[in-house]
Amino acid sequence: MIKRILVLLVAINFVGCAELQNVVNNLPNGGGLSQEQIGKGLKQALDNGIKNQVSKLTSKDGFYRNELVKIVLPKELQAVDKGLRKIGLSNLADEGIKVLNRAAEDAVKTATPIFVNAVKEITFADAKDILLGDQNAATTYLKTKTSQNLFASFSPVINKSFAKVGADKIWNNLISRYNSIPFVSKVNPDLTQYVTEEALKGVFTMIEVEEKGIREKVGLRNTALLKQVFALQDNK
Repeated sequence: MIKRILVLLVAINFVGCAELQNVVNNLPNGGGLSQEQIGKGLKQALDNGIKNQVSKLTSKDGFYRNELVKIVLPKELQAVDKGLRKIGLSNLADEGIKVLNRAAEDAVKTATPIFVNAVKEITFADAKDILLGDQNAATTYLKTKTSQNLFASFSPVINKSFAKVGADKIWNNLISRYNSIPFVSKVNPDLTQYVTEEALKGVFTMIEVEEKGIREKVGLRNTALLKQVFALQDNK
């Protein structure tokens, strides 16, 4: 009789331990999270960055009125800006800056699927290390893995957007006006490449804003997986 009781107690204890282990594995600190689950959580964070932050860039003045991402003139064109203002063409100079930002806004609108697909295809080499890394670690990883391909895809979109918003004509006029000023060094910049680089910087900046928010604010974790995954970094 005593032997049976002991066997029963051992069985109950075994079941209890199994249940306890199951509870531990599902604690928010990530006890039972796989590399795949963490990777999916990071992808959701990046997707949120595109949905919640990058989408803001596609609206009118999405770049131009956002000091985090506003496209300013490259060094070689700052002389153009100053030269035009000196001869009373400030309005034309202002319009030149504005249309560069307009081209970026238009291009991001068209190219958003490129970023969505990039996130879908990304494979995290070590998702847990990225999760427990810096506040922008997932965005930095995305940038490292996709920038080259994104640039190749994004550049023709920017080129089309230049024509669509009239930036090509405005800048041809601006540069012609500047180059006609006596004694100035002539300029002929590759604005498509410059705006492409700046627009991509802006996209990654806004994705980073969302990632940092999710890492710092529990309320921004809008799925069960995000809550579970990012709870792990809360206790690192």
